Amino acid sequence: MLTPRSIERAGPTGEDVRAYPPSYYAATISAPFDGRVLDRDVQADACIIGGGYTGLGAALRLAEAGRSVVLLESGPLGWGASGRNGGQVHLGWNQDQHWLARHLGKDGARAMWSMARAARDDLDRLIAHDPDACDFRPGLIHADHKPGLVRETHDQVRFMREAYGHAALTPLGQDDIRALVASDAYFGGSLDLAGGHLHPLKLALAMARAAQAAGAVIHPHSRCTGIVREGEGWRIATPGGTVRAARVLVATGGYAQGLVPKVDAHVLPINNFIATTAPLPPARAAALIGGGHAVSDSRFVVYYFRLTPDRRLLFGGGERYSYRLPADMAAFVRPHMLRVFPQLADVPIDHAWGGTLSITPHRLPYAAQVAPGLWSLSGFSGLGVVLAPWLGSEIGAAMAGYPSPALDLVQRLPTPRFPGGTWLRWPTMAAAMTFFALRDRL
Repeated sequence: MLTPRSIERAGPTGEDVRAYPPSYYAATISAPFDGRVLDRDVQADACIIGGGYTGLGAALRLAEAGRSVVLLESGPLGWGASGRNGGQVHLGWNQDQHWLARHLGKDGARAMWSMARAARDDLDRLIAHDPDACDFRPGLIHADHKPGLVRETHDQVRFMREAYGHAALTPLGQDDIRALVASDAYFGGSLDLAGGHLHPLKLALAMARAAQAAGAVIHPHSRCTGIVREGEGWRIATPGGTVRAARVLVATGGYAQGLVPKVDAHVLPINNFIATTAPLPPARAAALIGGGHAVSDSRFVVYYFRLTPDRRLLFGGGERYSYRLPADMAAFVRPHMLRVFPQLADVPIDHAWGGTLSITPHRLPYAAQVAPGLWSLSGFSGLGVVLAPWLGSEIGAAMAGYPSPALDLVQRLPTPRFPGGTWLRWPTMAAAMTFFALRDRL
């Protein structure tokens, strides 16, 4: 039950945090999570700041371990990137196994693959909490937008099949991909049947209900306004009350805005945008993308798209490197969509929205214990649907006092700062991305 006087109107991006943004996902959930605003001072073993996949994964693990845990979220559960993303299910990391072997050694690279498989298996466990299985559909196509990239993709497929036994991954030639994707924009790629797509907000809400059932206390509309060391633990302030806890996880992703300053130079918030068309006739929808698969392409500024259960094209494209959102997000996304599917010029857009996610220089998650008992985990760089719930759970295990070899290995990943440090990383990254976006078009 919400206490309106305790609900703040504006979040870090200036968006209204009292309700979900007007996305397709918000329009297609059966019921939001019903929780009470924090309006008193409480104490717990652990406090989680952020009600997305990372925080919910940690809260669920802590509650299952019998620890008292309080989770705070500034808006509704899954209000940020976890409830707005493209819903794509990727198996693996944003760097390939060769890169991981160079930086972690062969054993470390194999351990990272085992972790990716464990995270994917854990996702199946989580979606089973939802009556609709979060609308999960198998199959993720990687589409190469330049002919010269196809051989590299096929070499990678061969390596993963032979060295790692990843038999669900198959190569796609030009005829194959054009039989699956009704576009002249792609020249080959791969299909991973271990990947797929789902309804991301349903996943967040299923995780929230599972964590609550396990004993976690969840307070939506309770924004953290500060974290202060107090004795051997921490005091977390909100507009309506405080939480005192020995251990804290900051899991706010791209919405942190200085909450843990030591992390800011390593993690950059960026805005990404998605639109869904009006429902397409069955035959037209079936001809657009075959097999019910999702598609993610090879551009540095990635295009990703799929069909929803009610036959809409959901298309993500375009990024901005500030908290400012375009005034007309449908107009922002449409030109990107028409580059891939010009045949949809006559189809109206029914929903368009944006959101802030966090990236790192190597596009790998950044996990750090920045002070005794104070953890931060963010920077999933577009692969959070699979990795964030599981790595959140691993941090939850560590906060409960259990060893986590997986978390230890993630902390060994290279974690450089963005060029320019905390304040100049935005303009520096924007300049670099302008270059890469131009290269995508050449």
